[in-house]
Amino acid sequence: MTDTLQRYRESIDNIDAALVFMLAERFKITQAVGEYKASHALPPADPGREERQVARLRQLAADAKLDPDFTEKFLRFIIDEVIRHHERLREG
Repeated sequence: MTDTLQRYRESIDNIDAALVFMLAERFKITQAVGEYKASHALPPADPGREERQVARLRQLAADAKLDPDFTEKFLRFIIDEVIRHHERLREG
């Protein structure tokens, strides 16, 4: 393997690690949101906020020259997982 390819792979590994830690932080916060919603009898999902977030992140993706469809699929996966966690919290 060339030094160039090794450096690329090391950069990818560092980015992957950062993504994992960022997702962990995001889920810590969404867990707190879920607990708040459960204790205040709020619904687990907020379709209006989700729609605004998808639109905002699609625009950010376009600005960053990242495929907005990919970004939306990735965000939808995260949102669906968060909602599942919130539903579990609501059910006790």
